[in-house]
Amino acid sequence: MCDHLFVVTGGPGTGKSTLIEELARRGLHSMPEAGRAIIRDQVRIGGAAVPWGDRALYAELMLGWELRSYHEAAALERPVMMDRGIPDVVGYLTLIGLPVAAHIEAAARLHPYNRLVFLAPYWPAIFTQDDERKQDRREAEATGRVLGETYARLGYRVVELPFRGVEERADFVLARVEGER
Repeated sequence: MCDHLFVVTGGPGTGKSTLIEELARRGLHSMPEAGRAIIRDQVRIGGAAVPWGDRALYAELMLGWELRSYHEAAALERPVMMDRGIPDVVGYLTLIGLPVAAHIEAAARLHPYNRLVFLAPYWPAIFTQDDERKQDRREAEATGRVLGETYARLGYRVVELPFRGVEERADFVLARVEGER
């Protein structure tokens, strides 16, 4: 187990990436989110692996990205904040009603993170859509719920982030990360 890898997960537009940027500013290592980068690249090259295209292929690319991020982060010694993790791929497939292939479930079980996972719940005050984030409010809420259930099913202790500004959220996370060390 990689006890120094801490996942921040949740639906789109819930402040995950902003929080992780703040934690990085405070000196923690971080790994970026797969989804946005994959979408940007796929749109740029005319690829089909996007959530509104070949969703199974999109999930496979996310899995590859998350595995690479996991191995890169595991080699670091200090706490690393992960903008999503391998179980997010399981949750994504569950959310969209596609089967979770055995190799994806195995990847989630064979690459454990710290058992403490931070869930950014749907927050109407900050939720926005853009060219890469096309989910509506209903799907954003459902995504957070399914991801929380997925991590819990895999044995993680899911802690919801408070509806507070980024600095207070960062303080909340840092206090719990320190408590885990």
